[in-house]
Amino acid sequence: MTGQLDRTVGLLQDVLGPDLLGACLHGSAVLGGLKPASDLDVLAVTRRSLDEHRRRALLAGVLEISGFTARVRPVELTVVVQSGIRPWRYPPTADFVYGEWLREELSANGPPHPAPLPDLALVLDVARAGDHSLTGPPPARLIDPVPHADLVRASVAGLPELLGDLAGDTRNVLLTLARVWTTLATGEIRPKDAAADWAIARLPAEHRPVLEHARDLYRGSHYADERWSEELAARVHPHADEVLARIDRLRGGAEDAPPPTPRPLLGRRGE
Repeated sequence: MTGQLDRTVGLLQDVLGPDLLGACLHGSAVLGGLKPASDLDVLAVTRRSLDEHRRRALLAGVLEISGFTARVRPVELTVVVQSGIRPWRYPPTADFVYGEWLREELSANGPPHPAPLPDLALVLDVARAGDHSLTGPPPARLIDPVPHADLVRASVAGLPELLGDLAGDTRNVLLTLARVWTTLATGEIRPKDAAADWAIARLPAEHRPVLEHARDLYRGSHYADERWSEELAARVHPHADEVLARIDRLRGGAEDAPPPTPRPLLGRRGE
């Protein structure tokens, strides 16, 4: 992990130069620790938006650093312009986003460009609270606090798209639903397995085994090793419906949130 992080920070410094204000960890690394399938989640804050040359250089570099092997983890790299997140407004804008789920698209079509991104609110909140700088000052000196109401809106913004992946990415979708429920109920963004523990304790008995299995897969296995019995698979949709009903009761004013953008929710970016 250290080697990949060093290479990622070196790439940011080489490409962005003095425009790089700082970089920090977020995601699993600061929420309970990395698991077998966890990404290395890096957030960089810059003075100004990347030009096309820098976008291409950053994409080329991260494509070489990130991967899925026994010794190389997926790297998720998010770049934000400080003036786009400070002072705070919702939805925040991401200047550049790379994740392995985007590899094929970006390799074919070129680097990402700035776009409003509701779930970036969650990334910023976790990065600020995680307080793990890779270069530059502590995250709290670069990132303003995110209001709870915007964490709620960000949590529910991606639900329609998230549910579309229930059959193909069952583990992550179920864990993300549990984390959305937990965030809305407690105001905290917890590690996926901790959110699952919280949700399991509050679910009827018939809906617990599905989430227990997703949690155990998260704690101990890579995606290639994921297996669902016929019995558990048959319970996935009823479980998701139950958790969605719990979320709906807590949404409050979140129905006024802007429609979801064509990007996965924080919890869907990987692990």
